[in-house]
Amino acid sequence: MLDVRRLRTEFDVVRAGLTRRGEDLTGLERARLLDERQRELAGERDEVRARIKAISKLVGGLRQSGQVDEAEALQAESRLLGERESIFDDETNELTAELRDLMLRIPNVPADDAPDGADERDNVIMRVEGFDRDGYADHQRVPHWDIGAELGILDLERGAKVSGSMFVMFRGMGATLQRGLCQLALDRNADLYEEVRPPSLVLTRTLTATGQLPKFADDAYHLERDDLWAIPTAEVPLTSLAMDEILDETELPKRVMAYSPCFRREAGSAGRDTRGLLRVHEFDKVELLAYSTPAQAPDLLQEILGRATALVSALGLPYRVLDICTGDMGQSHHRSIDVEVFAPGVDQWLEVSSVSWFADYQARRANIRFRPAGDDDNGKPRGTEMVHTLNGSALAVPRIWAALVETHRQADGSVAMPEALWPYLRGATSIGPASA
Repeated sequence: MLDVRRLRTEFDVVRAGLTRRGEDLTGLERARLLDERQRELAGERDEVRARIKAISKLVGGLRQSGQVDEAEALQAESRLLGERESIFDDETNELTAELRDLMLRIPNVPADDAPDGADERDNVIMRVEGFDRDGYADHQRVPHWDIGAELGILDLERGAKVSGSMFVMFRGMGATLQRGLCQLALDRNADLYEEVRPPSLVLTRTLTATGQLPKFADDAYHLERDDLWAIPTAEVPLTSLAMDEILDETELPKRVMAYSPCFRREAGSAGRDTRGLLRVHEFDKVELLAYSTPAQAPDLLQEILGRATALVSALGLPYRVLDICTGDMGQSHHRSIDVEVFAPGVDQWLEVSSVSWFADYQARRANIRFRPAGDDDNGKPRGTEMVHTLNGSALAVPRIWAALVETHRQADGSVAMPEALWPYLRGATSIGPASA
């Protein structure tokens, strides 16, 4: 969330940033008023507390000197003041809770260099690699659900029978392929990123830290009996690895990665891209995440983007890179860049990675700090600062899987596998008749 002090010191900057996102500023204005009133009440409460403390000292002295009546009069005043203090304290706590809830719902301020725009139509295409719309043959223009059924590697009917609509089942080489894609992504990034296997269920506070709660509760799966949430992405547990910790600057940047299943209700999808693998409730993904200082963050954003594009390139998939405009950014995003691959069978660009820089928005929710190296001008250790967080999908299986089998489908109906995947397919170099 935003630092509440910014409402006092740079309110116009915050308001201008949220205006660029097309946000209703009612919540922001309300937050500023709540902050002012909360501080006023806290000040009045502290004055009463100070008076009570002073009276306590006076009463002791009066009793020692035998001035009992005066002491009892002051004690009566102290009791009345105590009641006022309790009222001030309750009101202050209520305002503090209301202010925090509002601050959790107010989006991040976009970076100055994020392109302005109202929605996804205003996203900026930064570059396109390997794409020629007229270069696809007819045998590549078959949707992946038909290819999967023909080769026996994607069983949508039984996935729905077992778990309901928008759950899918990979079979045979289809299952091997989805697992191989994840292993490829882990291996390609193991040179720099520590592998973590986090839990798939997390606490409410953990999901709140990344911005999914409270605003997007309807999109998540909640196990009410245990008050646990199924993770929508490994970003959630990875972001909270250092919750409530203070890191040394020398530890930064800190890079981690994780394979995990991901669970999303896709609330509001209502028939939009719900066929096949384009939008599903459960899928596998490898996530990259980094903690950094503010100065390190821009380079890390490009690093994660480079790793995401290198993977889709190694899989022989045409892709494009989009600079996400302010009106299409997620709530927590300070800067966001998407990678999309082209799937000729469905004739669509499919988002497969969103590479994002959150500034200190998530770290403030999770209370993750770092201590800058060296001393200040007075020779004392420097005060702590919030880390910056960044992440991006190294590889998200469903849409990559779909684009891959469509793009690499051969005239005989088989699907040639990119060489990068061969070590993960038990010796197979293709799926279908050609491998029989």
